[in-house]
Amino acid sequence: MRLFDMDSLKEILETLSKNKSRTLLTGFGVFWGVFMLLMMSGGGSGLKQLLSRNFEGFATNSILVVADRTTKPYKGFNRGRTWNFTLDDVDYLKAAIPELDVVAPVNAMWGRNATYNGRSCSGTIKGLSADYRVIEAPSIEYGRYISEADILSGRKVCVIGKRIYEELFPEGGNPCGNFIRIDGTYYQVVGLDVSNGQMSINGNSSETIVIPINVFMSVYNNGNNVGLLAMTARSGSESSVIQEDVRQALYRKHLVSPDDKSAMFVMNTAQMFAMVDNLFRGVNILIWLVGLGTLLAGAIGVSNIMMVTVKERTTEIGIRRAIGATPRMILGQIMSESVILTLSSGAIALVISVAILSLVDMVMAEQKIECSFQVGFGTALITAVTLSVLGIVAGLAPAFRAMAIKPVDAMRDE
Repeated sequence: MRLFDMDSLKEILETLSKNKSRTLLTGFGVFWGVFMLLMMSGGGSGLKQLLSRNFEGFATNSILVVADRTTKPYKGFNRGRTWNFTLDDVDYLKAAIPELDVVAPVNAMWGRNATYNGRSCSGTIKGLSADYRVIEAPSIEYGRYISEADILSGRKVCVIGKRIYEELFPEGGNPCGNFIRIDGTYYQVVGLDVSNGQMSINGNSSETIVIPINVFMSVYNNGNNVGLLAMTARSGSESSVIQEDVRQALYRKHLVSPDDKSAMFVMNTAQMFAMVDNLFRGVNILIWLVGLGTLLAGAIGVSNIMMVTVKERTTEIGIRRAIGATPRMILGQIMSESVILTLSSGAIALVISVAILSLVDMVMAEQKIECSFQVGFGTALITAVTLSVLGIVAGLAPAFRAMAIKPVDAMRDE
């Protein structure tokens, strides 16, 4: 008896159909294990994409620093001293720490009123350098971003966010070339940034108006002070080491105690992103552990019920042995029943779970949320292989028991 030839397949299906309730009970354990595994896998993938959208466009190797009050006296200065970064610190850090790739100064003011053609809205105005686009990548729909030429020439130009655009230009179209007024100063719109990432510095990008950093300092009488420094590390550099080098370099320049950890706030996004990656890696491991555990429980159920089935078919197996069936034939039939039962249950679970996840994707699409909760082909393939292995393992004990049945014992049992 060959494994899965047409005659044996027909015989197996007939055997399974004779015990419908038992077959359904056996298959449900496998079905539930596959269903849970695929649903959790698809759900975990979708949630990861949703969370990743919040970080879209933000540099994963950036370091952000903000000056704070000192907490220790140093070189004649009392504790509690207020100190600030300056525009000179940009070139100073680049020269002092070669591992830094980009150093971008950031100034911002919240709740500023912007007007155009009788319409007005409130937003955040940011003074940035051209390099800042490396830290928080813009998505330019019209025009361009702030350039180095704008800064060198001191041009009063701006790049507006999506919500600012929708409120000042409700009719749509290209806003570039128009002048908007902010706090009594007119700026020419040179770009529209429609990025939708939820992670940004000093306010959401959709509610932001970006102007050149030197223009910001001049208009708002900022002197040479910078509120925040954003920087990125070169490829292959250890960000945790660089952040300490940045701290010590700025402390030396501004005469702050090297032991005063509280005098400067440092945020290392590389560490934050690593934590998120580790979180989802742990979630994936948990999903597979739970799914495989459920599958294993289903396989044990298959094995137990197959053992009962073999016991009930003792006479049938004995007669077959008496008329010439070899142990290999008996082994093939029992193993085939086990594999077919697990694979068919898994296939049904796969179809149903994919259908449910497709409905979730459709709902997300209607809400204009770009993410997919579907399971990958690799996951489905691994699940199929795992089911086949579990089906074989589940059928081993019943198959060996069936092989051990002798015709004389079968007749005595009858």
